[in-house]
Amino acid sequence: MAAKKVVKAGDVMTKDIEYVDGSATVEEAVKMMNNKKVYSLLVNTRNTDDAFGIVTRKDVVSKIVAQGKDPKAVKVHEIMTKPLITVSPGLSVEYCARLFAKTGIRRAPVFDGKKIVGMINNTALLKTLL
Repeated sequence: MAAKKVVKAGDVMTKDIEYVDGSATVEEAVKMMNNKKVYSLLVNTRNTDDAFGIVTRKDVVSKIVAQGKDPKAVKVHEIMTKPLITVSPGLSVEYCARLFAKTGIRRAPVFDGKKIVGMINNTALLKTLL
């Protein structure tokens, strides 16, 4: 019997990553998400020592819509999550799934030690089971 192939984050990640500046308004970020048909945007670093952030549709709903705030008046950096939980391309999808469950996240950038090379989400993890 052949050994089961270990599926890794790098095997199921998407390489299409969309970025936004932290100084953009939430309204601009939502328009970007809609135009690009994505659920999250990575927030650009301000300098080489800065950490990446992420803004998701869930952030917009819980921190803007539910609070009755004006998306034109709030900047992305005010609602983004930072620093990010990242995963290595060589991490098994089983470990990624445990990490997602333990931390409550739905997606994570895939970081190769030098740069972000992709994004993995709970949908990609689920598809590996099928």
